Amino acid sequence: MSKLPILMYHNVCQSDSDSNKLTVSVQNLERQFQYLIDNGYKTFHFEELDRMGTIPKKSIVLTFDDVTENQLIYALPLLEKFKLKASFFIPFQYIGKTDLWNKATGEQAQKIMTIEQLKQLPSEIIELGYHSYKHERYQSLSLSEIQEDFLKCEEEIKNQNLNVYPALAYPYGNYPKESKEKADFKSLLKENKMKFGLKIGNRPNTFPFKDNYEIKRIDIKGLDSLMVFRLKIRFGKLKLF
Repeated sequence: MSKLPILMYHNVCQSDSDSNKLTVSVQNLERQFQYLIDNGYKTFHFEELDRMGTIPKKSIVLTFDDVTENQLIYALPLLEKFKLKASFFIPFQYIGKTDLWNKATGEQAQKIMTIEQLKQLPSEIIELGYHSYKHERYQSLSLSEIQEDFLKCEEEIKNQNLNVYPALAYPYGNYPKESKEKADFKSLLKENKMKFGLKIGNRPNTFPFKDNYEIKRIDIKGLDSLMVFRLKIRFGKLKLF
């Protein structure tokens, strides 16, 4: 078995002074990507992982939640510059709107990409995935509400002719935890043909995955130093930071 760190990003900003918990500066992101290149890391899409039984020793997955416009402006050019792949997860109800779910947190509202912008993303660099329809916590929803959420995602994908891979990043990393509810939730994921489900977990995964619906991601924060970034890739989130 190999170790596979999967990194979770959100917003990207122009200046270090605007960095915060959910927002990494373009300068910091460039340093992180440069580190990956300098140290021989290879990036993959989930569509590729689904066909692979083994992975190279230095493999990594880059994920960005919410498809905010700032990712298009700042992250995409760096991904293209360094020839890195990433998966972008869509909250379908908010396409072309703003991330209203962040209002209560005090975070500045961010524009979500439009359909036209999503369709212009280069597929060899960006893989699109699911981030639910309403961006609500699955644990607070009934199975029928979750199923309705899936149906609305599929309707949007069909109506807009989007190419979306069936990998799902759970909003807030949240999903039912109690054994029966968890089993029912995973059955629903299978019924809706989801190949992968991503939580947080803050540890590298073993590959092949032990459970395709409990894949761990490592939260990369805007104020993480390069040293913290390096440690997170190797060990995950430690109590030191």
